[in-house]
Amino acid sequence: MGRGDKKTAKGKRFQGSFGKSRPAKATKQKKPVVAKAS
Repeated sequence: MGRGDKKTAKGKRFQGSFGKSRPAKATKQKKPVVAKAS
């Protein structure tokens, strides 16, 4: 469960590879795209 683990997102980030745990198209879902109507 570290950088050497290919199955985790951290391991994939360390290796520069993509897969199930780290999709190539990483979508940010922190803030909604729709702005609040004032």
